[in-house]
Amino acid sequence: MQQIPPGTSGEHRILVTPEVAFDFLGSEDARVLSTPHLIGLLEMTARNTIQPLLDAGEGSVGTEVHVRHLGAVPMGLSVVFRAVVTGVEGRRVRFAVEAFDETGKVAEGSHERFVISIDRFRGRLAAKRES
Repeated sequence: MQQIPPGTSGEHRILVTPEVAFDFLGSEDARVLSTPHLIGLLEMTARNTIQPLLDAGEGSVGTEVHVRHLGAVPMGLSVVFRAVVTGVEGRRVRFAVEAFDETGKVAEGSHERFVISIDRFRGRLAAKRES
């Protein structure tokens, strides 16, 4: 694993579409970005931020998520997801994460990932399936 410097950051942008929206209150005109998709996209942004700094055969898995979903984002608006490395301890990488729509901040929190050997991870999954 290469050095992952604190301050390393990444962004990802999406347009809120039906695939990531939730039918809030059973009303078609109140479809908004769902919390599970919001968290998943924050995690993905963090993963993609450090992936170029990992060695061949390495990946990272999420181990902790703390997110406050601050506001609804209706379909048709863009959302920018940001992740910034705040600390590294061995293979553990911590991030500050946040998301913004066109009117302001809609989420904030922290996320933690652990750098792994992809082959060892696959081996553990196979062993679990066989048990």
